[in-house]
Amino acid sequence: MNFEDVSAKVLVVDDDPAIRRMIARILDRGGYSCTEAPDSSSALLFLDVEDYSLVTCDINMPGSSGLELVRDIRERFPDIAVLMISGTDDPAVAAVATELGAYGYVVKPFEINEILIATGNALRRRQLEIENRLHREQLERLVAERTADLSLTIDRLTRTEQALRESQAEAIRRLAFAAEFHDATTGAHITRMSNACAILAESFGLASDRVELIRLASPMHDIGKIGVPDEILRKPGKLTPVEMDEMRKHPQIGSDILSGSDSELLVLGGSIALTHHERWDGTGYPHRLAGTKIPIEGRIVAIADVFDALTSERSYKPAYSVDQAVAIMTEERSTHFDPDLFDLFLQRVDSIAGFAKAS
Repeated sequence: MNFEDVSAKVLVVDDDPAIRRMIARILDRGGYSCTEAPDSSSALLFLDVEDYSLVTCDINMPGSSGLELVRDIRERFPDIAVLMISGTDDPAVAAVATELGAYGYVVKPFEINEILIATGNALRRRQLEIENRLHREQLERLVAERTADLSLTIDRLTRTEQALRESQAEAIRRLAFAAEFHDATTGAHITRMSNACAILAESFGLASDRVELIRLASPMHDIGKIGVPDEILRKPGKLTPVEMDEMRKHPQIGSDILSGSDSELLVLGGSIALTHHERWDGTGYPHRLAGTKIPIEGRIVAIADVFDALTSERSYKPAYSVDQAVAIMTEERSTHFDPDLFDLFLQRVDSIAGFAKAS
């Protein structure tokens, strides 16, 4: 039902026949289809066999009170709006009714327009809540489907552990490319990222095999973005707080996709996906890790990712020069970035930038 639709079915519940008929007549004349019930028990019987969009009810009725009816309706029929119409003019009671799930509270005696306006508002709110729920369910199904597809691919990879590591790495890069294209960036970002991470890992003194693992796993850092809606990823302007909350789910989604594997490469990819947005000062996400509680691979990818983002053109900004990017990042040494690792980055930035330019 759209917002202008006034053909909704309404159940009017009141133990006073005169009041009940008056409310029903007002709503009937407003275009609604009304059924009357004298008490909560009768109302629940009607609700069990008919589809209603709205219930109006009094507070004081024989048997179960109107407040109990509100609670029962919200538990058993969550898509039905409830509007209280009562002679009890008490803000505390109105607050309780709202807390239990009532969409509005009208005090008797009332004007005709009060009933019609409150009914319209309740139905609009109901429609918005239903649409929002359906949208969330659709997004959850989409994420589940994409995660299941990726999980099947990863399962096949882990069952062939004896295959060459580079063959597995190639498959991982292709999955990473899928996430990058989903984000409207290019596959070159993956190549630049993996090279920068390898340079930083080597500069930090990690063993060569670990450096190679980080090089191969780092392209998976944003794989969780495959579970973020396109309209958020491709939005050219600033994200709203709600959109930012959705965006900040991608590290956990990426970790969930890569978790449960026996592959050292995929386990490392999951750690990178989960921790590359953590900050040295503990203000990052998703778990607000700080300092060395952030795995070294997450700290490495954080620097490489920000540098590449700053020096690349995006839908919401131009590409900064290397000097501009370094100046911006230097301001966040010891807040966003591991200070010792950042100093190593400064020593190797020409190599990193040179490779990026060549790619």
